[in-house]
Amino acid sequence: MRNKLATLIALGAAFLPVLAHAQADAISAEDVADTGDTAWILVSSAFVLMMAMPGLTLFYGGLVRAKGFLAVLVQVGAIAAVASVLWIMVGYTLAFGDVTGGWLGSGNAWMLLDLGNVRANTAIPESAFALFQMCFALITPALMVGAWVDRARFGWVVAFSALWGLLVYAPSAHWVWGGGWLATKFGTLDFAGGIVVHTTAGVSALVVAMLLGKRMGFPKTLMLPHSPSLTMAGAALLWVGWFGFNGGSALAANDDAASAIINTHVAACVAALVWLVIEKFSVGKPTSVGFATGAIAGLATVTPAAGFIAPGAAMLFGVAAAVVCYPMIQLVKQRLQIDDSLDVFAVHGVGGMIGSILLAVFISESFGGTGYAEGMDLTRQLVAQIAGVGIVALWSAFATVVCALMVSMVIPMRVTEDEEREGLDITSHGERAWEMD
Repeated sequence: MRNKLATLIALGAAFLPVLAHAQADAISAEDVADTGDTAWILVSSAFVLMMAMPGLTLFYGGLVRAKGFLAVLVQVGAIAAVASVLWIMVGYTLAFGDVTGGWLGSGNAWMLLDLGNVRANTAIPESAFALFQMCFALITPALMVGAWVDRARFGWVVAFSALWGLLVYAPSAHWVWGGGWLATKFGTLDFAGGIVVHTTAGVSALVVAMLLGKRMGFPKTLMLPHSPSLTMAGAALLWVGWFGFNGGSALAANDDAASAIINTHVAACVAALVWLVIEKFSVGKPTSVGFATGAIAGLATVTPAAGFIAPGAAMLFGVAAAVVCYPMIQLVKQRLQIDDSLDVFAVHGVGGMIGSILLAVFISESFGGTGYAEGMDLTRQLVAQIAGVGIVALWSAFATVVCALMVSMVIPMRVTEDEEREGLDITSHGERAWEMD
């Protein structure tokens, strides 16, 4: 009996290190990032940064008059810089910190301290996730620049965008992407930013345009783009960068990322072509600016659904982008006479909202989509999407008014008439984009 007991003890002692080593391997495997997925997210982050600089700067810069070109570039760059700094300091933890009440993340990641080796529910380091999301946080307020070109004071722009990122963007990101209440209680979906990025920026841009007032001469004076060629170049950079914007939102180098990229590309193609057809019948000629604008509308519209739908559905999203966003531009500028100068609301805001709602229909497996989550169906998903769009839009409008007026108490929103007449390049920055000898 004693010999048998001794033998069992000896065998147990021999196997204990093996068992402990196996347990350690299991724990470390869960806590080690996948190098392929990580590489894809790092590249996608660079793509999204390229969308802002130089993509957005050239796209917007070509659309304004020559005397405001540099001002657009400096504004986008300064917004990207201040948004990045604030994201590292506090924005990330407000948007993606530990979930508490579902309204804002906890303060567990101030200054990006104590990040996990791997972000929950992914196979990438949390630092890579924070980097990728930082690029979203910097391009979203930069989208609003198109609403206030030629007349907003530079200091106000930077201060407003900084405050807006904390009061509008970070809460919205938490509600939908960070485990907040819209996602958990309603089931609201947003693959890559139709609600969090395009709805927030579009609605806020419209509000700022109304608060600032019209440019001198609007709508009677024709304010033509000074360089459609730069706009086309910027649109091309945005188009390529959008592959990282939507494809990277799969947070892995897998089939979801590939599907999102295919859907992104085909939606932009269809929207650009349909836009050209509309222009041909409405103004007589298809234009380069029309092609670029149509493509961006298609990209914005498919963004919330890119990873959930089939390519055939993405084509329909492209058609919807063109046939809805084009007349929306006319409505805002001609009927309502709101000087949303570069059509941020009509293209980004309306496109993002349409795509977010259409998602509820085309996510169905009947249309080749990924299918509804457990407990969801068409009706529930439609309610979830409408609620998400409506609540985020209302919050964006209200908080934008608060941010804009608070900053204007210290820094005036608008430049003087003389400064606007001479152009912001020289009056705000002391430079000219083009010196003609």
